[in-house]
Amino acid sequence: MPSIVLAGGGTAGHTSPLIATADALRRIDPTIEIVALGTERGLEVRVVPEAGYRLELIPPVPLPRKPTPALFAVPGKMLSSVSAARKVLDETKADVLVGFGGYVSMPAYVAAWRRKTPIVVHEGNATPGIANKFAARYCTEHVITSFPGTELPHANYAGLPIRRAISTLDRAALRAEAREFFGLDPNAPTVFITGGSQGAQQLNEAFGGAAADLLAAGVQVIHAIGSKNTLEVAQTGPYPYRVLNYIDRMDYAYAAADLVVCRSGANAVTEASGVGLPAIYVPLPHGNGEQRQNAKAVVEAGGGLLVDNAQVTPDWVRATVPQLLHDRERLTAMSTAAQGLIKLDADDRLARIILDVVRSSS
Repeated sequence: MPSIVLAGGGTAGHTSPLIATADALRRIDPTIEIVALGTERGLEVRVVPEAGYRLELIPPVPLPRKPTPALFAVPGKMLSSVSAARKVLDETKADVLVGFGGYVSMPAYVAAWRRKTPIVVHEGNATPGIANKFAARYCTEHVITSFPGTELPHANYAGLPIRRAISTLDRAALRAEAREFFGLDPNAPTVFITGGSQGAQQLNEAFGGAAADLLAAGVQVIHAIGSKNTLEVAQTGPYPYRVLNYIDRMDYAYAAADLVVCRSGANAVTEASGVGLPAIYVPLPHGNGEQRQNAKAVVEAGGGLLVDNAQVTPDWVRATVPQLLHDRERLTAMSTAAQGLIKLDADDRLARIILDVVRSSS
């Protein structure tokens, strides 16, 4: 019975592909032992156990992007975290470590390398992070990417693992049920706004400020504001403006919407384009530019629009969103352009690669 440790946490960008891969492994072989490795700071504390998988926690080791006093504390924290990761690998008799990047992956890579445990790296973004750059260069030749052209040694493009509820979604078939689920009108133009699990202040303020104008324009709204955020919207129009902190049924949200406005994390780009949902992508204004790169291929193909964070204001919402939602011909063209650009079977692809690594090393 293979024993597989999956390391990844922090945000949905790391936890969602981890869970999708675990599910694919279980579909192939229900006897596989799967343990997820995370930290107490991340979303994994909730979503991994909810998905039915064992979670082991190690101390987080944030890696400063620039020289700061915090940099001097990294070696001591890293040693502690590597030791904790090594303990999990030993206790589970891990046959392979699969890393999805983030704080938890660097110590896990070092622990697995020292233990001579085979390592598989999955990079979620078009521009790779520090931990995966390190592992791809020094620890393994098994490197899988979500987007073609990602610059990593040994890179092999297979796509981003996403939930089966999304990868197999028929938006048209689920549309009526999804709109009923959110209490929406069955026929009115619908926009879905989401800033991910944490929300996005710029999107929340811009759409909250233009809420009355959207409703007056005959647009109904699903707005996921983030788990810790608040937004008060007066219901002034003929259609609803639904404000939700978190959406568990993303398949319903995608099926109900005619347009999504979102960040361009790897999950958002893969899911929206994969199901043929026209999108306005608003990359995070900080980081290493990975979100802009994630959306590049879809935008160039005509499946989405790319808008700078600072441009998204109430005035921009009023001028752009209702006009696009009422242009059925353009939305149809965007949907057609988006579909088929990104692989939707990456969960099975990655699972089989992992099992091939286990077999070849045994």
